[in-house]
Amino acid sequence: MPTPRVLVTPAAEATIDLLRDEHGPLMFHQSGGCCDGSSPMCFAAGEFRVGGSDVWLGTIHGCDFFMSASQFEYWQHTQLTVDVTKGRGASFSLEIPLGVRFLIRSRLFTEEESKHMEPVLDGEEYLARTTES
Repeated sequence: MPTPRVLVTPAAEATIDLLRDEHGPLMFHQSGGCCDGSSPMCFAAGEFRVGGSDVWLGTIHGCDFFMSASQFEYWQHTQLTVDVTKGRGASFSLEIPLGVRFLIRSRLFTEEESKHMEPVLDGEEYLARTTES
């Protein structure tokens, strides 16, 4: 079984469920840029335009998770876990009105896990694959 690159906590899953009920299908993107820095941002699926400068890491609770390619260079050796905490972030992420914000917890992959990594796709490869199906 491949080692997943991104996981999600039960608390974050519950928040995703609330957001999905209100906004429909969702997606996540972690840019490492402005606003909340490297906080993952949750958008309605397709609301954030994914391109060749993004990397698809997998899915969490039915939501695609993307990261900017430059950020992935730093994080490629870590397993990311999306969690949620009380407090308002300074981003455009959908959870902000709920008084919570998503955050990332991380740990380095073990040597054994690194041998069985789940593959990643750049944004254009991802889009090509999803439009074919």
